[in-house]
Amino acid sequence: MRYLNWFAPILLTAMEFASPACSQTLPGGFVFLSDIDPTIIQDIRYAGPNNFIGRPLAGYGAAECVVKRDLGLALKSIQQQLAPRELSLKMLDCYRPVRAVRDMVVWAHNGRETPAERRYNPVFSKKDLFRLGYIAERSGHSTGAAVDLTLVDLKADNSARFDPGNAYADCTAPESARAPEGSVDMGTGYDCTDVKSHTAASSITAAQRRWRNELVAAMARKGFVNYSKEWWHFSLPGAGRPAYDFPITPRMR
Repeated sequence: MRYLNWFAPILLTAMEFASPACSQTLPGGFVFLSDIDPTIIQDIRYAGPNNFIGRPLAGYGAAECVVKRDLGLALKSIQQQLAPRELSLKMLDCYRPVRAVRDMVVWAHNGRETPAERRYNPVFSKKDLFRLGYIAERSGHSTGAAVDLTLVDLKADNSARFDPGNAYADCTAPESARAPEGSVDMGTGYDCTDVKSHTAASSITAAQRRWRNELVAAMARKGFVNYSKEWWHFSLPGAGRPAYDFPITPRMR
């Protein structure tokens, strides 16, 4: 969920993509990750109901991971290093339109706290998430230079699916009680706004610590930097600067 405040002013690109009836043309430097490496698993959470808002965010018309090309090539290299151990990356969020960031900001200030939202934010008030560094008004994701991801053990049973009608335990609960992630147990669910989600949190098990270390190390070998309050968030310095607002639309296959 993390947004960073350091990038250049918003670059609107309304003329740089085709209508939804056509195959989307991405702005210069952006690519669909599946075109670079189709073996990387994608579960783009803001394109559906399985996220802290409970619905698709503005601009997510398709569950596609879009990134800057250099970043995508780095992810491909990481995937190749993981493959002999039957591990895979799993993308949870990639490029994020500026309109989606605004959607999140509006949500944080709407004054409501539903039980479903509390699964992701069990301790803090929504209005405090800005002060605590979990939400800001600009996102490094909008530059194409940041991603949210986790690891999948391909030998494990990853068949459990999210049921929006299920009253799951909150994101800090044991893996068996919280919403299924279809990935290794990192100690919390994705987008969990809690100190237990801090990458170096002391409240997780030794096995969960090993998985976090595994992910951080794999990403660091290709220059990615982790955000300390979110074990899932990584950025690639130098991969992008301007923020974009083109929507992600369905592709014609």
